[in-house]
Amino acid sequence: MQRMLAVGFALVAYVLFFASFLWLIAFIGDVGVFPTTINNAVNGTPVVQAIGFDLFLIALFGSQHSVMARPWFKARLTRIVSPSVERSIYVLAAAVALVIMLRNWHTLGGTIWDVRKGVAAPLIWAVFAIGWIVALLSTFLINHFELFGLSQAWHHGQAREDRPPPLREPLFYRFVRHPLYLGFLIAFWATPHLTFSHLLFAAGMTTYIFIGIAHEERDLLSHFGSAYDDYRKRVGMILPGLGRQRDRPDD
Repeated sequence: MQRMLAVGFALVAYVLFFASFLWLIAFIGDVGVFPTTINNAVNGTPVVQAIGFDLFLIALFGSQHSVMARPWFKARLTRIVSPSVERSIYVLAAAVALVIMLRNWHTLGGTIWDVRKGVAAPLIWAVFAIGWIVALLSTFLINHFELFGLSQAWHHGQAREDRPPPLREPLFYRFVRHPLYLGFLIAFWATPHLTFSHLLFAAGMTTYIFIGIAHEERDLLSHFGSAYDDYRKRVGMILPGLGRQRDRPDD
């Protein structure tokens, strides 16, 4: 019964997150199939207040992702709940944080460029789609079902191996350490219609991504040890060859 409840909860969390993820794609693409889009959300707010509120929403979203992903938070959470649903709680909280941001986004007026009717528009939309494909495929290259808590719920009550798994470098991970984030960055910036509202979102989320990478790299180094240290020296962070961790002169 506990396993069934864990799996049921994990499935609900997964479906809700996937729905919020589809909303995010439509939101950034300015496609009105959900309640808000990046250029059609809360309107009429004074510019300074709108910028401040939007930055607060990005910070709220980023804080949820970063804090709940830290090992110390997971250790405290699993004192209260079963480890089998810890990741699903994270996924559900991420969906809630994302919906809060998308639903309460304050749209800013003004356009930086608009080439939606130009010959470059189809190419830009193709790059936009590639960004999402790279992000989604990256989750399957590692372990999509574990990343979203489904594997943990399915294996509820079974003994887990304490030894850290070996570091793997499938496909994209041979060229960049964080292809998931690369996909998001491509999707956030590839737009034929760059408004001030879109610019604020893309810049804010880009800042969060690099802050998140710094925290994640420390956790990965602690988890994988010298294997990840060597990986950082060989493989670029976001772009191939760029952001590699160089040896110190006294090493």
